[in-house]
Amino acid sequence: MKKIGIGGDHAGFEYKQKTIEALKSSGFDVTDYGPNSEDSVDYPDYIHPMASAIEKGDLDLGIAICGSGNGVCMTANKHSGVRAALVWNEELAALGRQHNNANVVCIPARFVDYDLAENMINTFITTEFEGGRHQRRVDKIAE
Repeated sequence: MKKIGIGGDHAGFEYKQKTIEALKSSGFDVTDYGPNSEDSVDYPDYIHPMASAIEKGDLDLGIAICGSGNGVCMTANKHSGVRAALVWNEELAALGRQHNNANVVCIPARFVDYDLAENMINTFITTEFEGGRHQRRVDKIAE
């Protein structure tokens, strides 16, 4: 069973809550890094701990949700063991895993409806890295 972390900001709170319910009902082990309400918060406070858990091997994958997806993506990618992908369709979610071995999917809650967000997340967590020629490129990402 994959261990999945999820975090974001106030703009992603509603999607985060729905995603947690859906993933748990599908049998995934989910850790909620917050926030715990729609009150305005600073997303790095929630994304850094999640990204650190991925680097340590405590989580297999992460889901980061904010208004544009950009802030959470930039924050997660500050961690050398994290490869976060900002996605807005299912193909990008699949390619992030297949070609880049992304381990965090970043969702722009203000720009996609929840059904699409759920489909992108499901695609991301069920798609495997292809390896091969892509492994050489992935190896060159971290400094």
